[in-house]
Amino acid sequence: MSAKRKTTKAKKNDNTPRLVWFEIPADDIARARKFYSSMFGWKIKPFPGMKDYMHIDTGGSDETLDGGLMVRKHPQQPITNYVAVPSVEKAAAKVCKLGGQVCVGKTPVPGTGYFVVCQDTENNVFALWERDDGAKPVS
Repeated sequence: MSAKRKTTKAKKNDNTPRLVWFEIPADDIARARKFYSSMFGWKIKPFPGMKDYMHIDTGGSDETLDGGLMVRKHPQQPITNYVAVPSVEKAAAKVCKLGGQVCVGKTPVPGTGYFVVCQDTENNVFALWERDDGAKPVS
């Protein structure tokens, strides 16, 4: 990523759940990259340190969402939206209490934060995101 990187860091004391990232799965990353670059003018480049994952810079101000382009993991994998929350553990517990389910438990993105992938009561997939610059890999 360039030095002029957008951040998903919330303003101090801003715990408003809001969309902060999206991921587009693709069977052919090169084909999808060409499509989205041509369609919207998005700049799509390899994400440092990650194989088969690209960073999508959608342009605009720091508040404009960026996303990722990734290799599709299963045939029905949807686009996933990430919602910022103060605690992925507390939010995941609330998802379950409200009748949803956790599909992928708390997972670190070293030096950036944690995510949890969930499913709502209508079978829609979404992810929770907790910013934490101190996130470490699971050993």
